[in-house]
Amino acid sequence: MNSEVQQRRLAATPRGVGVMCDFYAVRAENATLWDHQGREYTDFTAGIAVLNTGHRHPKLVEAVRSQLECFTHTAFQVIPYENYLLLAERLNKLVPVAGPAKTTFFSTGAEAVENAVKIARAATGRPGVIAFTGAFHGRTLMTMSLTGKVAPYKTGFGPFPGSVFHARYPNELHGYSVDDAMESLETLFRCDISPQEVAAIIFEPIQGEGGFNIAPAGFVSQLRQLCDQHGILLIADEIQTGFARTGRLFASDYYPDAKPDLITMAKSLGGGLPISAVSGRAEVMDAPLPGGLGGTYAGNPLAIASSLAVLEVIEEERLCERALRLGAELVETLNGSGNPALVEVRARGSMVAAEFNDPASGKPSAEIAKAIQQKALAQGLILLTCGVHGNVIRFLYPLTIPDAQFKKALALLSELLRD
Repeated sequence: MNSEVQQRRLAATPRGVGVMCDFYAVRAENATLWDHQGREYTDFTAGIAVLNTGHRHPKLVEAVRSQLECFTHTAFQVIPYENYLLLAERLNKLVPVAGPAKTTFFSTGAEAVENAVKIARAATGRPGVIAFTGAFHGRTLMTMSLTGKVAPYKTGFGPFPGSVFHARYPNELHGYSVDDAMESLETLFRCDISPQEVAAIIFEPIQGEGGFNIAPAGFVSQLRQLCDQHGILLIADEIQTGFARTGRLFASDYYPDAKPDLITMAKSLGGGLPISAVSGRAEVMDAPLPGGLGGTYAGNPLAIASSLAVLEVIEEERLCERALRLGAELVETLNGSGNPALVEVRARGSMVAAEFNDPASGKPSAEIAKAIQQKALAQGLILLTCGVHGNVIRFLYPLTIPDAQFKKALALLSELLRD
């Protein structure tokens, strides 16, 4: 059955939509998926960090069902609804920005990033935006221009919007220190764009597609100081890091003395329904004129209902604490594997990555990471790779995964790494 459907996919959809698995999901529950043939898989991808609360959490299902019985859509800009306001009010109290906050909703992470750029430009009257090497911010033209990885995201899609520049993201393993990163920003200011023309610097507290590279505290602190010095707004892209994944509600909570001006979020905010948001300092968020922000499906009522339930589940089931415990168990398993190709394990809570180099050459090895991924998949464990070199395995299991299932997956992973 799966092979038959696979042929239909190849005939009906373009090759530009890359698909990892050759089976098709028919049912899912928490951290488990089943395909057409009844085979069972443990999901360590969570829809690329979308399902921190798992597949079909009962509380989310009930919240969406209740909303479905009321209405599915009005377009908030035409006929508003109170749940939109309730979610905004809750996020305004939770986001780690300085002072009073405001929030607006969209449908995708890329939309959130684009609108954060719009807000920053409106607030500062400046055009420039600085992002970082290894960044991933989306697949639209603006967000592709911000993304710091060419293949496959940028190949054949240029030219891209102007006034976008890239600085170095610190990565000690690959020889880039915090000082190197800050010097690259100063180089941009000397050679490419005056700091007085820069509206915003956007960064990921932990790079997602870039390989789960964690921003050192000193780097974030210096970014904040640099932005304050030049009147630049600091945007934290928390689309992959948000909603308990790192052991805090937001990864920015780890940098209390360097709060961003704007935060983008999506993915696990909706628990599987499409919704994104931009939160930020109230005076910054109010910069665009009425009608300058929005979208037909922005803040869809069903997704809003699911998001409110997500926040309740995170609190009630103590998912931040659980993320820390599960992440520590995974790190112990990885570090204890003795795999000679494993050169670094990076973790903040349950945002965990393992990077692999060829033991003979010492160079990044996408082949080793891919081989481990494929062997795991053959035994029912779904993993994702990432990194500029494609040599990193990232772990994004639902934070609600049952303990017994998690331990079984770790045992399999340990066996694969030893082999």
